Amino acid sequence: MKAYIFPGQGAQFTGMGLDLYEKSALAQEYFEKANKILGFSITDIMFEGTAEQLKETKVTQPAIFLHSVILAKVLGDSFQPEMVAGHSLGELSALVANGVLTFEDGLKLVSKRALAMQKACEAAPSTMAAVLGLDDNVVEETCAEIDGVVVAANYNCPGQLVISGEVAAVEKACEVLTEKGARRALLLPVGGAFHSPMMEPARAELAAAIEATVFSKPTCAVYQNVVAKAVTSPDEIKENLIAQLTAPVKWTQCVQAMIADGGTEFIEVGPGKVLQGLMRKIDRSVAASGAALAE
Repeated sequence: MKAYIFPGQGAQFTGMGLDLYEKSALAQEYFEKANKILGFSITDIMFEGTAEQLKETKVTQPAIFLHSVILAKVLGDSFQPEMVAGHSLGELSALVANGVLTFEDGLKLVSKRALAMQKACEAAPSTMAAVLGLDDNVVEETCAEIDGVVVAANYNCPGQLVISGEVAAVEKACEVLTEKGARRALLLPVGGAFHSPMMEPARAELAAAIEATVFSKPTCAVYQNVVAKAVTSPDEIKENLIAQLTAPVKWTQCVQAMIADGGTEFIEVGPGKVLQGLMRKIDRSVAASGAALAE
């Protein structure tokens, strides 16, 4: 079975999407529509902006979403997903790709999500850190012992877990995890503590927008970050998407569930190759590649 996977924040780069814009009239149409919906020229920033401009959450999230979704649209009939999943923000790209959300509604939700997360980041200083080379349970137990808010946030692949929370608590956890034998425990250059209780104000704000949006029946199952299993009910998809902001991204578990359910070929749709790299660490025996336009 063909599984299409969609990247999240961190995959952005200057010039992203320009090849699509130049090669496809359909892509141009979608990019121009996006500029109108967002009320600013995101294409200018995507194609020519600095790394600094692209790093702003309100730009990064829509930019990655647009690259992924427009690429899927331009692939046309060759894009026939039998299962989909997205990493964090990528879950919204996956939901447009499998027909749950329209392009317009998906983009509006991504923009609202980005602004709500930005606001939550500004309200309280918080951060994330990557922990390499320890078992998940050691990281989880350590986080539970630290004073303050620090939780496991992204299960990226075996031996790579991202933690998230208050700055002091995350720094303390990094110290303790290093003592416990982590190969590395380093702070990430992110705006705040995504996928942790620190995102509660953003979750509440986004919940209202999600509730007000029409979610259709998907063309194939989406493996959602929160539950790491196949979901096809629009109501359940909504519920899990709302929970996603404060809950961990169970990426390793999502991929393992897709493989267990018959996923044999994984195709990353969007900028970069982050998810292909994680695929190799989760299960080397499964084919992983990136979607590309025919020359």
